Amino acid sequence: MVMAAGMGKRMRPLTASQPKPMVRVAGKPLIDHALDRLAENGIAKAVVNVHYLADALEAHVLERAAPKVVISDERDALLETGGGLIRAQPHLPDPFFCLNADNIWLDGPRDAFRDLSEQWDPKRMDALLLVVPHTRAANFNGQGDFYMDGAGKLSRRLPGRIAPFIYTGIQLIAHRLLRDAPEGKFSTNILWNRAIEEGRLFGAAFTGQWFEVGTPQAIGPTENALKRG
Repeated sequence: MVMAAGMGKRMRPLTASQPKPMVRVAGKPLIDHALDRLAENGIAKAVVNVHYLADALEAHVLERAAPKVVISDERDALLETGGGLIRAQPHLPDPFFCLNADNIWLDGPRDAFRDLSEQWDPKRMDALLLVVPHTRAANFNGQGDFYMDGAGKLSRRLPGRIAPFIYTGIQLIAHRLLRDAPEGKFSTNILWNRAIEEGRLFGAAFTGQWFEVGTPQAIGPTENALKRG
């Protein structure tokens, strides 16, 4: 699943007349960077949720030959990340990859999707998040998101502290994570918190370079880094 329904407020003014996934970076829309990586890894179908300026985004992604795109329509109400997953769940295999539409990354020695697949253990995990250390996170100025122990289990950053790992927006999810979910709009953080309490939220450390592309100011540095490869 590619999460593409957000309002893109931090990307203004570029999102005044286009959805954030259609903002171009290095010659193509952000969402095509994500969908192209899925296609390159042999993923045949992608569910894309739409809300803000949905007609333009839907028309664009449905023109693609690969992966085949199925639309999860949120025109009636923006459901946030958790609610978006619940609405799309009937179209999703178990487990499934989920990534944000603005993900751009360069693989290191290991491919991101293969790495998640090889580390996946359904007996122990409800979700496996691709996380990256600060040194591999370009354009990121935050305090980090998670600590990770030697077994790969994740825990939240403590208040007033810096956490060594940042969530990249890419994860592998079992349908078990989505059980007994709230109705309507809610954040995936609610489901992650339950998985942390149960010891079933894990991380895989990314070995490549990940780019946060949340603001117009991040586009130029990202394009320059992509040119260098």
